[in-house]
Amino acid sequence: MSERSHTTETISQTPETTSRPADPSATLLDQMGGVSGLVYNAVPVVAFVAANAVFGLPVAIGIAVAVALVIMGLRLLRKEPFTQTIGGLFGVLVAGGVAAWTGSAGGFFLIGIWASLAGAVVTLASVLARRPLTGGLWNLLHGGKHDWRADRPALRGHDVATLALTAMFASRFVVQYWLYGTDATGWLAFAKIAMGTPLLALALLVVVWAFRRSTKRLVAS
Repeated sequence: MSERSHTTETISQTPETTSRPADPSATLLDQMGGVSGLVYNAVPVVAFVAANAVFGLPVAIGIAVAVALVIMGLRLLRKEPFTQTIGGLFGVLVAGGVAAWTGSAGGFFLIGIWASLAGAVVTLASVLARRPLTGGLWNLLHGGKHDWRADRPALRGHDVATLALTAMFASRFVVQYWLYGTDATGWLAFAKIAMGTPLLALALLVVVWAFRRSTKRLVAS
């Protein structure tokens, strides 16, 4: 009798346990492709730099694209999200096209450098306008019906979160643009990898904190 009641209690508790939303900070790396995603993004860059040092730019572009195609095939076989798999190949194709157009190995990194500058400008401008970008995104994800800017703690939290993104973008631009100017392709590749997903993960932890802060104050209350 006690065993049956124990089983009934276990079954009744199961829906409550499984219905809880996943912790965003715990699944953050998974949402960005996990550790394997970081490796997949780094391999074509390393292949490009190594091939450029040995064979020259045209061959290096071809090798980087070929490696990206192989990686895309492997990820599709593993049934990973299509947007992640095709996004990696598209990024390598665009970077290779810019490198071919500029005739410089550093051109492989140029799109990312200028994208970082654009990201820094947009995020900083949103804070100066008192409409931090992460706050608008949080409100959009919650139906756009919350007056989050009227709540000072929530607004300050999104100021901090958006400025964390600004710092990430600005540091990427400053370091990588300087390396681009010195034609240090190897160090540029290292900076792109080191300041890519790891730095984004740190910035997004602050964003997750701001999201939770706003939800606790404006939704859960």
